[in-house]
Amino acid sequence: MHPVPYKMVTVAEMSLKAKLEAVIYAAEEPVTLAQLATLFADEALQWRAEQETARAVESAGDAGAENAVFDYADTDEGADSVTAAAAGDEVAEASNQPSAEDAAAQEAAAKRLARQRDREVRAILKQLLDGMIATYNSEGRGIEIREIAGGYRMATKPEFHDAVQSFVKSLKPPLKLSLQALETLAVVAYKQPVTGPEVNEIRGVDSSAVFGSLLARKLIVTAGRKQVIGRPILYKTTREFLLRFGLKDVGELPSMEEFEKMAASELNDAESTAEGESAIEISADLSLELDGPASEEPGETAEAE
Repeated sequence: MHPVPYKMVTVAEMSLKAKLEAVIYAAEEPVTLAQLATLFADEALQWRAEQETARAVESAGDAGAENAVFDYADTDEGADSVTAAAAGDEVAEASNQPSAEDAAAQEAAAKRLARQRDREVRAILKQLLDGMIATYNSEGRGIEIREIAGGYRMATKPEFHDAVQSFVKSLKPPLKLSLQALETLAVVAYKQPVTGPEVNEIRGVDSSAVFGSLLARKLIVTAGRKQVIGRPILYKTTREFLLRFGLKDVGELPSMEEFEKMAASELNDAESTAEGESAIEISADLSLELDGPASEEPGETAEAE
């Protein structure tokens, strides 16, 4: 058996701390010690064992003392202990048919050991968390780990309240689209550049009011006029549309099946059930239309406005 380098102990400690930090950061609710103990029991015990090994190496002083610590089984005393342990195992195996009382006693002992192990794991994690809390408080960081409602949660420090408040006020309001607006936007995205009458034909309803809303939100923009009778205005999506939906370009648009799932998800959040059912029927018709050929007739071209 060989001594464990101190660097390995440090890496193991940082790894476990990093995992604790990640879980606390990601959780929506305060994370309890019980939850952390369930996740990291083995790692916590391993961390403690490596800490004890590191302390033993440090206190030994020289290589000979280190060998005395780690090669304990090679000494006469160590060999005797190993032999005694092996003999004990043989005796236990020889009497492998315990009585009912013995079985109950063994079960009770196993439970006691499990409880003891859980207490040890929680103590180790509490020690690590206390150290992390102290580190966050002592360093010039904008966040801290707090004990809230019996658990741990990351939060911004009170002294940075004004900065956080200014940032929150600068954020854009969340994008909330009705099913009608979502369907109209989908038609424009998949068929762009497309005219208002073409969108109305695909949806089967007048979309004039929806166009105004999408233009106001800068999700669509005019793109010239179509060279047909009446020269209707063409529409296309904008950079804001890509930003809002997290797309690199329109080539990353989801398939129609995925769009229908998006529409169904919006339906679950809608307050009006009747309106939602109507939107699903429109979405089904919409997929058939959008999967068909493009609406432009041969020879038709668009010119910049």
